[in-house]
Amino acid sequence: MVIQPNPLLPAGPHPRLVEPALESLLNRSMLQVQVVAELHRCGSWYADAPRYECGLFHLVGAGRCRVQSDELGTAAELETGDLVIFPHGAPHRLLDAQGGDAAHTSLICGEFRFVGSGQHPLNLALPSCLIIHASQASAPFRQLATAMADVVHADCAGRHVLLNKLADALFTLAICDYSRQTAGRQGLFASLADPRIARVLQAVHDHPGKAWTMQSMAALACMSRSAFAERFTQLMKLPPIQYVTQWRVSVAEQLLRDRQQSVAGIAQQLGYSSEAAFRRLFKRVSGICPGRVRGEGLRAAALN
Repeated sequence: MVIQPNPLLPAGPHPRLVEPALESLLNRSMLQVQVVAELHRCGSWYADAPRYECGLFHLVGAGRCRVQSDELGTAAELETGDLVIFPHGAPHRLLDAQGGDAAHTSLICGEFRFVGSGQHPLNLALPSCLIIHASQASAPFRQLATAMADVVHADCAGRHVLLNKLADALFTLAICDYSRQTAGRQGLFASLADPRIARVLQAVHDHPGKAWTMQSMAALACMSRSAFAERFTQLMKLPPIQYVTQWRVSVAEQLLRDRQQSVAGIAQQLGYSSEAAFRRLFKRVSGICPGRVRGEGLRAAALN
């Protein structure tokens, strides 16, 4: 896609909304986001959420509240437009704001999951709790949060479908905003700050089926093999070739849900000349066989 410069913006370089390595990862990721509750509270109240197997999020559509969790230590204050995310479904509690005036508070709550075995790079890299404050977020994030709050109060056809699509976009923007935070960066998000490693990540995300070797990745990073391997492992917490393998399996999990593609074709597309070798590797990394993933995809398609 070609994006022409906006003539209304001042001349000169502009900061990227999304880093290329992160954008390439998001483009190849299958994320399911669903709004499951719209809560309206007034006065003294609280809502408990036990541990879930999927990720959870809460957007403050209006008013103020607090969120408590062992992952936070002390309770965090949330205001209109703030978003709190528990990527791994950690238990938490939502409460009325301290010293509040019993004003009306509305919350948009939902679930999300990355399609696959849980080895998705973003799923592994996100912290146990993530809070995006509207006052510190990008303008597109604030606009989307406001749009979701407006839709909640709108009496229109397809309101829930629209909320889910807006929540999907808002979650993506939350990841982009978090990636620009410098405090506590680790794993994937720490690697995005290193131009040499980020260049390799983008290439691997865009071309998972390429015959990647330590030498080819190090050359792309303009580093020696030993220096590249040490730096990549230090940032990503796993060796380069292991990351390539995990990313290929994540992509394969998505491709296997497409009935038009054979397992042999997917194996070849991801750089494996032997279907049998691909099947063994897929099961070793994901814990399930390709046939089971394909069956799940067929059942999901039938339900839709």
